[in-house]
Amino acid sequence: MAEVTYTGATAPGDAAEHVGFPPFETETYGVQLLWLAITFGALYVVLSKIVLPQLSGIIENRRSTIARDLDEAAAMKTRAEQAGVAYEKSLSEAKARAQKLAQETHDRLTAETEAKQKVVEADLAERMAEAEATITSRKANAMGNVRAIALDTATAIVEHITGRAPAPKAVEAALDQTRA
Repeated sequence: MAEVTYTGATAPGDAAEHVGFPPFETETYGVQLLWLAITFGALYVVLSKIVLPQLSGIIENRRSTIARDLDEAAAMKTRAEQAGVAYEKSLSEAKARAQKLAQETHDRLTAETEAKQKVVEADLAERMAEAEATITSRKANAMGNVRAIALDTATAIVEHITGRAPAPKAVEAALDQTRA
């Protein structure tokens, strides 16, 4: 083991070697209390004159920033609500205009359809009248030919059965009798 050598005024085993923990030494209580009071006073002055005003300024600045931000948020909320109301109003107006436009278009198309339908119905009625007139004239024409055909047919039948042709007046009288 290495031996420790002391180079100084005191050597191990001297009376000065018995130094304890200074705060527990009764001879230094007065000096310790004085330095405690000086340190506490200096710390109090530094805190009260420098640190606390800065802290309170920071806190007040923060408070005013928060209040300003809350005011801005409330104003933005009000503007957003107003924008929402304006949007709803414009949306309902747009819906009303769209419904009005749809109704006008529907009415216009209905009127056009009815007008076209009347034109088509009139055209069909005209064609129907022409067709009925044609049918009536052809029926009358055909009926006029029926008497002649019936006369010719009756004459041909009588001639074929009897072998001689009947008198045309007799065939006409027989046809008039059967018709009545």
